[in-house]
Amino acid sequence: MPLLPTPAPPPERPPQRIVSLVPSQTELLWSLGLEQEVVGITKFCVRPETWFRQKTRVGGTKTIHLDRVHALQPDLILANREENVREQVEALAERYPVWVSDVSCLPDALRMIAQIGALTHRGAEAQALIERIQEAFLAFRPGPHWRPLRAAYFIWRKPWMVAGGDTFIHAMLTAAGFENVFASAQRYPEVPLADLPQYAPEVLLLSSEPYPFAHKHFAEFQEVCPQAQILLADGEMFSWYGSRLLEAPAYFQQLRAAIG
Repeated sequence: MPLLPTPAPPPERPPQRIVSLVPSQTELLWSLGLEQEVVGITKFCVRPETWFRQKTRVGGTKTIHLDRVHALQPDLILANREENVREQVEALAERYPVWVSDVSCLPDALRMIAQIGALTHRGAEAQALIERIQEAFLAFRPGPHWRPLRAAYFIWRKPWMVAGGDTFIHAMLTAAGFENVFASAQRYPEVPLADLPQYAPEVLLLSSEPYPFAHKHFAEFQEVCPQAQILLADGEMFSWYGSRLLEAPAYFQQLRAAIG
């Protein structure tokens, strides 16, 4: 999906009816104090919980109900290159201002926060949030005996899918002190479990989203990689690139401490 150009300069009048098609950006809008302005979200925009219960849901991130969006008459729609479907976004862009983010690393995420702050006339709030996130990551320090641990991060089951090297998850794995064994792969490749031992992972991270891995799935991995440590991973900490980043460094610290 080509990025639609960021409005420059920001619109003279702050948007009054915003639809967010991206869960992490929905939470960001909440952090920027846009309670009244946000009128529509997706069914996966579970944070904040009050918005999930009260705001109009326009479908899933990849199954937007265009009629529901039309009924809301938005003056700004926020989408994402990876999470949303190009054809749906382009259809909406024919009628409404649409801004599409493209985030694959922490600097991208911070730029996205600044850009959304400008679009919504919340620039000061966005800058304050960026500074707090930067401080949180600067405060994250590896333990004295830590070394990068070879890890595979699973996002789906049957077919088994992992995070490759050109993803935001990969960037967060690196920040958390892991070496992604699938760094040379693109996006989210399928990996047969039988092939996993050849990558020699020391840690297998099973994400809580989009597939909700649980302890009951550990046995399947233990059978093929008995030497690897298997952990459940909070998917929001590894893949949400809005204000959730404030909590990510402390979570990474706890995760690494648990592994040793």
